Amino acid sequence: MTRQDQWLQGGGDLAARAVLAGLYVVLTRNILIDYRQTGRLTGLLLLATELLVIVFTIARRPARRVDRSAASLALTAMSVMGPLLVRATPGSGLLPDLATTCLSAAGLSTTIAAQVALGRSFGIIPADRGVVIAGLYKLVRHPIYAGYLITHLAFAVAHPVPWNLVVLVVADAALVARALREEQVLKTDGAYAAYCERVAWHLVPGVF
Repeated sequence: MTRQDQWLQGGGDLAARAVLAGLYVVLTRNILIDYRQTGRLTGLLLLATELLVIVFTIARRPARRVDRSAASLALTAMSVMGPLLVRATPGSGLLPDLATTCLSAAGLSTTIAAQVALGRSFGIIPADRGVVIAGLYKLVRHPIYAGYLITHLAFAVAHPVPWNLVVLVVADAALVARALREEQVLKTDGAYAAYCERVAWHLVPGVF
């Protein structure tokens, strides 16, 4: 990679982080206004989940191989930015806030437990940052993503307006596609290929 390419890549990463931070600030304002007005906790747990994405992205370990294809970049952008575009809305959800709060807490707990096991190997674009087989990674290949999906489902049930539903369906479909592309990058590592033989499930044991 030339010095110019490195400069462009660094500038692109910095711009992406700035966009994520800006979207997160807007979402935070919306969620906090809703919380002050209604006392609903589900949105606050979504904020905590998305904050972890930003923090772990900044602290991530440099990758050995990165998939910077247009498809991977597009899937990454949709899956990361999509959840930051949802909005808390007036009115009751499909389930009581206690139920969606518990569901969201389960998703956040899954994400935290998986990220603790993963450490600085976390990243948002398909890449090889080493193979991790501890903790929840003994059950599924992408427990962090599974946690995201649970949290997103909880928010969609709590705020079931068409905008939120469309945004989260698109974002989470991109997330699943991104996970599968990430596996293709990692399978070039013999250790990961052996890991996949032991752990068959991508996201949900017994389902997918």
